[in-house]
Amino acid sequence: MIGNQKQFESVIDTAAAALRAFMDHSTNEGEIKEIDAPDVLLWATWALQQYAKAVSKEECRTKYGTLLLKIINYILSGRHPNLFPHNNGLVYTNGVEKPVSWMNAIVDQRPINPRSGYLVEFNALWYNALLFAADLFADTDQAQKSDQFVKLAERIDVSFINIFVNAYGYLYDYVSGNYSDLSVRPNMIWALALDHTPLTKSQRKQALDVVTRELLTPKGLRTLSPKSEGYNPYYVGNQIERSYAYHQGTIWPWLMGAYAEAYLKIFGQSGVSFLERKMIGFDEEMYNHCIGTLSELFDGNPPFTGRGAISTAMNVGEVLRVLNMLETYNPEK
Repeated sequence: MIGNQKQFESVIDTAAAALRAFMDHSTNEGEIKEIDAPDVLLWATWALQQYAKAVSKEECRTKYGTLLLKIINYILSGRHPNLFPHNNGLVYTNGVEKPVSWMNAIVDQRPINPRSGYLVEFNALWYNALLFAADLFADTDQAQKSDQFVKLAERIDVSFINIFVNAYGYLYDYVSGNYSDLSVRPNMIWALALDHTPLTKSQRKQALDVVTRELLTPKGLRTLSPKSEGYNPYYVGNQIERSYAYHQGTIWPWLMGAYAEAYLKIFGQSGVSFLERKMIGFDEEMYNHCIGTLSELFDGNPPFTGRGAISTAMNVGEVLRVLNMLETYNPEK
């Protein structure tokens, strides 16, 4: 889909109808599975942002501006069943009884990773969405809305750092009440990669160093650091055993997209050769399992064996996005 504007528009138009129906509590012929998940609207906004960057802000505003405002106003009004805006500007979600993020493995109908409260990637996406919308509508008849979004983002500037930045140089995975999850997980990478972030460059560099040291592998990012409690790198055994390993140390290639984006934002041109070397690890996978594609996940320890589904679209898409990013730094281009 990279570079294919018409195909992107076709997908988004289908999704937009389902998203509007969900927010309006109406029926729609199309369906998005688990559309009530609290991060679906946040990721939809991120997708619109990619369109604005690839095509133009003007065209994005014309085609999808109404949808974007509807999404943000829907969240701000507190109408989402499981994404609640708080006075500090952050969004809160309940993930104790049911998984709310992409780390959605369950056993006996209960989440293995009960990420609940303030989730780091949710709030990074929310902050980014507010400033993306503010920029998109800054010089339009929606300028008042734009100012409102900027002021809310300014509130998040303070609360995000107070809530998520810890003394060890990385970000808590989630915070609920007095509990702050110290697990070193890749979800923090979005706070380093997105176009708008409340973190300083120094804070992003510190967190990126931790991700590089503890999570980066030749096949992508681990879902949990080997130094964190509960590390389980091998996706083997029966269904329950595999579920307990699903996000407890296994590697997911799709996370390389955000990692590469974060790395290039910090190091620029000087980071290209490092990332190119890291991408070599995917070459051999083109000939394993399903030829020309990537497995769902990989064991967290060497030899990083591919496991799960033999082909996974989000892995392929994000690896292609990384290659596209690196291509933009090619002087010949």
